[in-house]
Amino acid sequence: MVITKMSEILSVLNVYYLLASLAAFYLLRAVARKYWTQIRDVPGPFFASFSSLWRVYHIWKGHSEKEILKLHKEHGYFVRIADNEVSVSHPDAVKQLLQANIEKGSFYSMFSLPDYRYINQMSELEPTRHIQKTRSLSAGFSLSNIAKTEPYIDNVLKLFMTRFDELCASGTPVEFQNWFSFFAFDVLGEVTFSKSFGFVQSGIDIRNAIANTGALVYYISVIGNYLWFHHLTLGNPLFSRLGLQPSSHIFDTCLLAIESRKKNPEVRHDMMQRWLDVREKQPDRLTENDIFGAAVANIGAGAETVSATAQAVVYNLIRLPELLKKVTEEIDTAQMRGELSQVVQFSEAIKLPFLQACIRESYRIHPGVSHNLPRVVPKGGITIAGRYFPQGVLLSVNPWIIHRDPDIFGEDSEIFNPDRWLQGETKTMDFFMIHWGAGYNQCPGRHLAHFELTKVLTTLFRDYDIEKINPKEEWKFDTRFLAVPYGWPCRIRKRQRS
Repeated sequence: MVITKMSEILSVLNVYYLLASLAAFYLLRAVARKYWTQIRDVPGPFFASFSSLWRVYHIWKGHSEKEILKLHKEHGYFVRIADNEVSVSHPDAVKQLLQANIEKGSFYSMFSLPDYRYINQMSELEPTRHIQKTRSLSAGFSLSNIAKTEPYIDNVLKLFMTRFDELCASGTPVEFQNWFSFFAFDVLGEVTFSKSFGFVQSGIDIRNAIANTGALVYYISVIGNYLWFHHLTLGNPLFSRLGLQPSSHIFDTCLLAIESRKKNPEVRHDMMQRWLDVREKQPDRLTENDIFGAAVANIGAGAETVSATAQAVVYNLIRLPELLKKVTEEIDTAQMRGELSQVVQFSEAIKLPFLQACIRESYRIHPGVSHNLPRVVPKGGITIAGRYFPQGVLLSVNPWIIHRDPDIFGEDSEIFNPDRWLQGETKTMDFFMIHWGAGYNQCPGRHLAHFELTKVLTTLFRDYDIEKINPKEEWKFDTRFLAVPYGWPCRIRKRQRS
């Protein structure tokens, strides 16, 4: 009996010893992370200095961009947001970090989709390899190549107009977050694979591809703090083969498109074909994994960023009637002069200066990417605004913060004001617009995005009146890497133009 009691006591003591050892280990690690570093004097949230849970908590809350903006207003140009990461809001950071050819933070590895074998332009960390990959893929993304696909984009736009006419006739509320995503996905299908995905035709989220993209972005923004976990789970090729990723519909479509090319050489020169041509001529420049990775990244990232910007334009204009009137008058004038085709052409709509200013202002006030963009300080360190940072420290820049700098964009930088883009020289503002990234990591699909935004928004404001069902309610959005709005249903009706 005594031996049994002693054994139980020892077992309990062993458990307590183990727990105390673990607590001591994590305490020592927290102390080392917070103080055993050359950035220990950089101000920031207490928990952020030794734990990634601070960032995860604000991602879960849905508005990390507001928290980081508040911290910069409180502490200045430098805010410590992780044990080895400093958020930088000084304008020089755009040139010294984003425009420079320095390595990206490991967070970007999360964008190797569907698993870590497929390194695309987004997930490539090393500048030299990234630039080489960009050159190999550039033919597909060029504006001249996109212009050749305009008749096929027009087919999507005509079907989009038909669906909106039906919504007018039925009085059905319009959820713009869905319809702009439908349009963007189908355009990407036509431009990349010569085949629409069928979202606009069906008017539904096929196999929950759009919903799954939102779930995937949430996953990326959280698990990007724990790459080891990603490489064991969704980043593992085994999960890819089993089709367990949230956006498997997009992966399946990409795989089928690539396989169909091998059997059918009679296809138009879409993005995929141009990349396959490069591979055929110079197989050392592009692997099949590179092409598949580029296609998946193009589809996965291209739709929701377009939807975010298109929604920002519409939402801000219908809240500001005097600006909406200027847009419609500009479009109506062009229409009366015979300067707009029934299916609006990009070459026509790009000549509408106030509408273009509204799009640019939406890029500024609501950039699709809301996450800090990290870079690794190279050998020799970096000095920004008089502050030195040693090699290996992560320095990151957030588009939401830079785009609201009153020294760059004026004292009214917190409000939607398209006129700022029509008042004299805008080169300085243009340089600090980082909604598509900057430098070697600039979004390769930016030309296509602006192309389709210009066409669909001109059409929308020309042909339809729009009003919110609940005028006093604001839209919602969660900043989980992307900031795609939702929750502001509208009614539309055909416009009576003079």
